[in-house]
Amino acid sequence: MKQNLAINGGPKTIDKNFAWPIYDETDVDAVAEIIRSGKWGNPDCGDAVEAFEKEFASFCGTKYALTCVNGSVALRLALIACGVKPGDEVIVTPYTFIATASIVLEANCVPVFVDIDPDTYNLNSVEIEKAITNRTKAIIPVHFAGQACDMDAIMAIARKHHLRVIEDACHGHGAEYKGKKLGSIGDAGCFSFQSSKNLTSGEGGMITTNDEQLYDMMNSLRNMGRVKGGQWYEHHNPGCNYRLTQIQAVLLSNQFKRLKEQTARRHKNGTYLNSLLEKIDGIKPLARGLGETLHCYHIYIFKYDKSKFNNLSKVEFTKMLAAEGVPCFMGYPQPLYKQPLFQKKNFMCYAIPPEVDYAKVCCPETEKACYEEAVWIFQNTLLGTKEDMNKFAEAIIKIQKAV
Repeated sequence: MKQNLAINGGPKTIDKNFAWPIYDETDVDAVAEIIRSGKWGNPDCGDAVEAFEKEFASFCGTKYALTCVNGSVALRLALIACGVKPGDEVIVTPYTFIATASIVLEANCVPVFVDIDPDTYNLNSVEIEKAITNRTKAIIPVHFAGQACDMDAIMAIARKHHLRVIEDACHGHGAEYKGKKLGSIGDAGCFSFQSSKNLTSGEGGMITTNDEQLYDMMNSLRNMGRVKGGQWYEHHNPGCNYRLTQIQAVLLSNQFKRLKEQTARRHKNGTYLNSLLEKIDGIKPLARGLGETLHCYHIYIFKYDKSKFNNLSKVEFTKMLAAEGVPCFMGYPQPLYKQPLFQKKNFMCYAIPPEVDYAKVCCPETEKACYEEAVWIFQNTLLGTKEDMNKFAEAIIKIQKAV
């Protein structure tokens, strides 16, 4: 039966292009209008940026929203504005994009890696408390793949230990935890508008908060250290130019009109796909029903057990599944602490104590996810049809029967 597999020249299970980004002439016209106006910059050339910020804050249910150049910078600005000092410790997950941890280094702070919950791949709240020391100042929970973290537990821990919470919601546009939008629960929430994200302008970022003092500091940091009421060449804080352009803002505002419907569709298709895959021996969707009331599925993740596929490696399984027409990926190849940055301590940061040794870090659940279990399906495929979801399940069953 192996000859029936698409990777061996057989027919694909699904032959469809899941386009991303999705756009039409209204996006083109909106950008063209800004271009023709000649007012491309920010903050002196128009109000498209401010209009989008207000729109996004209202959507998230926060008092403030602040645009910036990307999600990485959003995290960095939020962390610095929270008042961390050189040598402070910040709790992060090892199962995420490098920026969540590297921005901690940029702030001259120490990333402390805490293992993930095997059911959700989000920070394990029990392990968070074990990692807290008298130097811990903040927690950065990542709502990975659009799945909400256990925010009740995390916020309770933060209040108990007087810690700041910065939600990394770069995957979390429109998703909810117990009816609250992600990014509205901690001290600040950070979003990315990079090209793969559920809401995109190619690049860009956003920070949400209800804290006026925090907002003012982040605003200053992204705008060359200027402050409200100050002069243009008057600089109070060590900021830089991290401002978004009018062109990006108007494109985001137009794309934003589709977000609610797209999020609902991803949630519905992801829930349906769970019901299909949980019936396949050796395939286990990540857990639901742990507080998330709306999952935006920036990534659909399932756990793969090679013992149920004749010991076919995750790498080979993922190649076969992709060949069948399922846009998928094996996910992160290693935990963040295994990256050369951390193993070689190439930090350019003076505040990391010499006794910090990431070569000794081991997060077993993260390593299992990276090396053995996690398979990702990209977000744009969740905008497909119910029949597409059926085909995804059929492709997995086809591989299982063939091997």
